[in-house]
Amino acid sequence: MAMPPDDSAVDSSVNILVMNAGSSSHKVRLYRIEGPGLPDDPPDPLWEGKIEWSAPGGAERTVTRNTAVDKATARETLPPGTARADGVSHLLEMLWRGGMAVLGGPDEVAAIGHRVVHGGRHLREPMRVTPDVMATIQELAPLAPEHNPAACEGMEITEKLFGQAAPGVAVFDTAFHRTIPDAATVYPGPYAWVEQGIRRYGFHGISHAWCAERAARMLVDHDPGTLRLICCHLGNGCSLAAVRGGQCVDTTMGFTPMEGLMMGSRAGSIDPGVLLHLLGQHGGPTLSDLGRVLNEESGLKGLSGVSEDLRAVLSAIDGGDERARLALDVYIHRLCWHIGAMTASLGGLDALVFTAGVGENSAVVRRAACRPFAFLGLALDEGKNAGVSETDPGTDRDISRADSRVRVLVIPAHEEWAVARECWRLTFAGKAA
Repeated sequence: MAMPPDDSAVDSSVNILVMNAGSSSHKVRLYRIEGPGLPDDPPDPLWEGKIEWSAPGGAERTVTRNTAVDKATARETLPPGTARADGVSHLLEMLWRGGMAVLGGPDEVAAIGHRVVHGGRHLREPMRVTPDVMATIQELAPLAPEHNPAACEGMEITEKLFGQAAPGVAVFDTAFHRTIPDAATVYPGPYAWVEQGIRRYGFHGISHAWCAERAARMLVDHDPGTLRLICCHLGNGCSLAAVRGGQCVDTTMGFTPMEGLMMGSRAGSIDPGVLLHLLGQHGGPTLSDLGRVLNEESGLKGLSGVSEDLRAVLSAIDGGDERARLALDVYIHRLCWHIGAMTASLGGLDALVFTAGVGENSAVVRRAACRPFAFLGLALDEGKNAGVSETDPGTDRDISRADSRVRVLVIPAHEEWAVARECWRLTFAGKAA
């Protein structure tokens, strides 16, 4: 994984704002980085805001202030019909206006980091936001329709509110996967696809890179140059990354975030013949219909008929719901299947890492995912696994038994902090103190 050229350049504190835009939510965090360099562990954000556009009672805004003086949280439902741009703009203005303010004005923000899901072939490193960069991100919108347009909207909003004094930095989820060899990225279609850039890009790279870095720090008895990891990012979206010596060598998502694991509401990999069959039926679905079904009506939600939220599915299983049980069984089978594939790509395994909402909080999923790999010498400590969410939540944990030849780690996702670090490095590293 890329390490900073110099983390000791800035002597005074700076405020870094991070924008993480998605289809159903928009998350914002403000980090105050005290000089002279970046801390080893992620600090608590000074301020964080979130809009959940699809909350049950209507779009909901949550803001948390976390200062040395106090910590407070405020929630409210937005007026019906609130435009996304208006909602995000007002959320950002709460940084310096109203009872949740922590800044004197927009001029106190030094830089703004934007998480961007798809960078395509050309946007492969963190970079300053320019009109050309924004245009390229927008061109890639058909490959990540739920994310790239929202990221561009966030860039436009911050430029209006903060102007040129706070430079924007785009950090790409696809960038970490740029080291995957051609054999693992090229689809076995006509070579014209290769020439058109139709290949596997991979996603969740910001999260996978963070987990790989933290795992290397935890596993001090392993050579970081040869350390073999499988990072399991299991949230509403799910993907695995096979990482050797800090570099990604394989992943489960592909040309779009739809490939790979079964997810909350996404199908993951299926036989393309199924789609041809459906499209060939008289009165069959349109392309738009298929896109909606594969993205929004499949996965845990589609099979269970309950929810894309694993907690609701598990609750239904406890009540005897057989469809919910089937959904979980398929979810686990496909997770283990892909872990096996990633292990083959690595030629072995030193540690299995779980992160994101399901990965960090579901002892059931971790247990089921680990069980088939006992033949590798993987031994889960059941007590530690069950207690992850109860003791010291939010900390990096080793939940394997002392005699396990493969370590099992739970590492909290810190995507916004990872973006803030890259933003700081590109904007401030190398400057005189």
